[in-house]
Amino acid sequence: MESVDRDAGIDLAELLAAFSLATDLGLGQPMEHVLRSWRIAERLAGHMGLPEDQRRSLFYVSMLAWVGCVADSPEVAASFGDDIAFRADSYEVDLAGAAGFGYFLRHAGSGGPMWHRVRVATTMLTSGGRNVMQGMQSHCVTASALAERLGLGSDVVTALRQFFTRWDGRGVPQGVGGTDIAPTIRLLHLADVVEVRCRTGGIDGALEVARARRGRQFAPDVVDALLAHAPEVLADAGTEIDPLTADPGLRRPLTEGELDAALEALADFTDLRCASRAGHSRGVAELAGAAARSMGLPAGDVIATRRAGLLHDIGLHGVPATILDRPGRLSTTEWERVRLSSYYTERVLARPAALAKLGAIAATAHERMDGSGYHRGLSGAAVPMTGRLLAAACAYRAMLEPRAHRPALTDKQALSAVRDAIRTGALDGDAAEAVLAAAGNGVRRRVSGPAGLTPREVEVLILISRGVQTGEVADQLGISRKTAGTHIERIYTKTGASSRSTATLFALRNGLLDPLDL
Repeated sequence: MESVDRDAGIDLAELLAAFSLATDLGLGQPMEHVLRSWRIAERLAGHMGLPEDQRRSLFYVSMLAWVGCVADSPEVAASFGDDIAFRADSYEVDLAGAAGFGYFLRHAGSGGPMWHRVRVATTMLTSGGRNVMQGMQSHCVTASALAERLGLGSDVVTALRQFFTRWDGRGVPQGVGGTDIAPTIRLLHLADVVEVRCRTGGIDGALEVARARRGRQFAPDVVDALLAHAPEVLADAGTEIDPLTADPGLRRPLTEGELDAALEALADFTDLRCASRAGHSRGVAELAGAAARSMGLPAGDVIATRRAGLLHDIGLHGVPATILDRPGRLSTTEWERVRLSSYYTERVLARPAALAKLGAIAATAHERMDGSGYHRGLSGAAVPMTGRLLAAACAYRAMLEPRAHRPALTDKQALSAVRDAIRTGALDGDAAEAVLAAAGNGVRRRVSGPAGLTPREVEVLILISRGVQTGEVADQLGISRKTAGTHIERIYTKTGASSRSTATLFALRNGLLDPLDL
């Protein structure tokens, strides 16, 4: 069996459930808002007799419906300021008619100078809010495009294009309403708002908004089902949700190849949150993975490093686009929100276990060997080699990309900056040189592991540090026992070790052993 066809140990439902936690951050809602909304919609679907195939589609529609807010964040921020605060506040208002238009006008140009607020409001008035409607339509197209990349069915893709419709036909696209709206979207329209109102105002608050928007935003039969079964539908709001436990029928195991494709898709969409970051995550992943391979890290660590590179910026969903695109110096408070992004990355990817390891590596992308990084402020041996490679790849790649506060650096300037970081102790020299070599830059010395270990010797060191005997090393690497013994002798000589235990300490000190694997 080809490696790409092996079971990756994770289901698509689990992956999207994790990604939905990042979406929650972008909506200004507590984590699991999207999952709780799905649970409410799923329970209503059961009471309303929705067919099994549509109930399965409901999960994927729920997980992806808000993902388009990533792509339109720069545009939302340009018109309404802090995009996360704007979306969070929107749950308090029916966005159609005079109330909705008033909401958009009140937020027009928020956070900007008066001339900017007036200009945005004037444009909105003279155009009749055309730019807002275009943004909503773009959101829907983006979400449906991701569903297509993930290989989901046409029912999911079509439903996602209707997310901003309304029962009364006053949404986007205009005129699409009533039973022309997919049943899954009708359920989600209500569940998305009701989850927030139930959490902030209890069941009474949830039922109040459902009644108020019945026949307008919400389908009457969906509201009636909620009114009839509210205590059961809205129960256990604070419990953790595992989609595969809630509905084993959602199980759809991913192969290694499918997981890579899915992570690449999520990485590409994450980078849309900031226009200057397009392609950043994929570029970091390729550099870090190639560098890990050149250093002789085990195949599993090479794969994990590359995948962590794809996911390392997922926590940026919790940082407003107004901060990411700020041309000037960030305030202390703004910088703290940026620093929190790597914490969010780790929390979003905390489960299942297959993602937790990737999350632990991804969260080290901004750590530095001298302790000056974030979010944990790790230093020295506390940063695994996978994290050192990822940090170097992220730093180097970011230098080559334009940012709001500076133009892109040239190759020469980036190379010099990375080597300066090596000299000051911020970046690990072996890891950074491996990244520079992977990027095609001329290196000053032969790329190798710590203490000049060859890639093969790194492999052997990792094995013996984990208690593997000489004969087992030979068997696992397909070499003779004598050759394995020679490698061990050279490792001891180069590292100054005199035993397996001191060699293990060297491996730990240089980040070659992942604490999650010990």
